[in-house]
Amino acid sequence: MTAGPVIVTDIARADAAIVDALAAFGSATVHEAMGRIGYAGPRIRPLQSGTAIAGSAVTVQAAPGDNLMVHVAIEQAQPGDVIVVVPVTDSPYGFIGDLMATQMQVRGVRGYVTTGGVRDTAELRGMGFPVWTAHVSAQGTVKDTAGSVNVPVLLHDVRVCAGDIVVADDDGVTVVPRARAAATLEAAQARVDREAANRERYRAGEISMDLNALRPVIADLGVRVVTQAEFEAEDD
Repeated sequence: MTAGPVIVTDIARADAAIVDALAAFGSATVHEAMGRIGYAGPRIRPLQSGTAIAGSAVTVQAAPGDNLMVHVAIEQAQPGDVIVVVPVTDSPYGFIGDLMATQMQVRGVRGYVTTGGVRDTAELRGMGFPVWTAHVSAQGTVKDTAGSVNVPVLLHDVRVCAGDIVVADDDGVTVVPRARAAATLEAAQARVDREAANRERYRAGEISMDLNALRPVIADLGVRVVTQAEFEAEDD
């Protein structure tokens, strides 16, 4: 692997139809479908509500308080991408605002995800550019420190490689490795089908204790079922 700062061009991306289909399932279903992995955690929150996207990751490893490499990433981005920015240390600066977002939006970038921060939040919401961020901060950045674009980054505990699929909505951000895209789509569809069948059974009056066979689980854990009178007698 090349040492030092690098800009990787011409990255491989997942099939566009698979990317679009995963957006419809949402981050929670995709996270469950992959075996409860890929979720970037509750610190990365949506700036807006009611927006669901999926796109291929253009990754940025940035210096703290420096957005130079975000400008580079915008040049590398293609329609349908999501730019993922990870400062090398926690960095609650406003790495982008409405001017950076305008460039991304014109280039067809679907959204922006960061463990850093953003500013101009009212403007970002007003222009309909989706953002998921760990920080909101008026403090701006400089442009004088080298970093890398399209190298693996850690979105909190989740490894994101260039071309992986970023699925983001009101519930947060889930990352699907590009090699698992087709399998994840199939598993997500199967999960949605099961949930649809269960929903109908709940509407018919069944409850999850029976449908999920939870009574034996409760018993195996040593949880007793007693009447109120029995409970109060034990307390005397």
